[in-house]
Amino acid sequence: MYALQDYHFDLPEELIAQTPAAERDHARMMVMDRRTGGVDHRRFVDLPDLLSPRDLLVVNNTRVVPARLFGHKATGGKVEVLILDYAGGLEQLEAKGVFISECLIKASKSPRPGTHLVFGDMLTADVLDSRDGVHTLQFSSQVPLEAVLDNIGAVPLPPYIKRADPAANLKDRHDYQTVYAAHAGAVAAPTAGLHFTGDLMQAIEARGIPIVALTLHVGYGTFVPVRVDDIRDHRMHAERFRIPSAVAETVNRHKAGGGRIVAVGTTSVRTLEYATGADGRLRATEGQNDLYIYPGYRFRMVDAMITNFHLPQSTLLMLVSAFAGREAILDGYREAVNQGYRFFSYGDGMLIA
Repeated sequence: MYALQDYHFDLPEELIAQTPAAERDHARMMVMDRRTGGVDHRRFVDLPDLLSPRDLLVVNNTRVVPARLFGHKATGGKVEVLILDYAGGLEQLEAKGVFISECLIKASKSPRPGTHLVFGDMLTADVLDSRDGVHTLQFSSQVPLEAVLDNIGAVPLPPYIKRADPAANLKDRHDYQTVYAAHAGAVAAPTAGLHFTGDLMQAIEARGIPIVALTLHVGYGTFVPVRVDDIRDHRMHAERFRIPSAVAETVNRHKAGGGRIVAVGTTSVRTLEYATGADGRLRATEGQNDLYIYPGYRFRMVDAMITNFHLPQSTLLMLVSAFAGREAILDGYREAVNQGYRFFSYGDGMLIA
């Protein structure tokens, strides 16, 4: 249960989705009963019929930032930069008047502190520090950084989604964003939410099922592989989150009334669980979330979850295994492979209840 190899499964490469379903809410959805491990095969458009007014849906309304930049060093060498902490950079900008963020940099030679980087005519950056492959950059622009990124930035797609020219693929700006995205800061989408459309959300609310939103800015750590043999030795990257007081009050009231809390995505699961105390009540709070959920974890708040199919040996696979049982999840994944489900960020998903 704690060996990394326990979370391996075989996946044909052709099942790794490169684009979303033509209609988001018509993606396939495996429905798993976590008490029995039994599965049914549905579509996301069926979700309102699988929920009831005793359910409360909790979504993550983070917005993906086009934080992937292509430029060059002042000396001419090409660089590719990924801004890792956009939300933190905005806090620095508000407090100190400068946008500073940790970044990943791809270059033929890793830039040293003091290196000057240029991204077109509107944006430059200076390397302040470099440590363990992560670089701290201070950005300078003539116009607001958000406008610059919208103009020249690319969506930071996961490495398993291949694009010949990432900067030119504007369709991903729409596809790799939930319809309820509101607060900019993520470098990866909360992908379970990609299946929702305006019509689907209206159908859910028409059934008397309320929807509330919290925010967790998904970081690059979601793609970082587990590199230890014993999964208990892994450490999660912290991600910024916020739970408004009105959301906490609604969740607590619904839970106290005997209703189910249905989390959309593992990011919503982790945020709800991180901020729920030993008394079973959700706190209105904000900060850094480094909660690592793996088998043996006791869930305090979440009763059901909607999630995509995750990478082998990933922390996300460990989280759903903690919720439904490792053997049941791996059996479900094998069934999904046999049924030709599409995997990962742009793929199909599951309702585990």
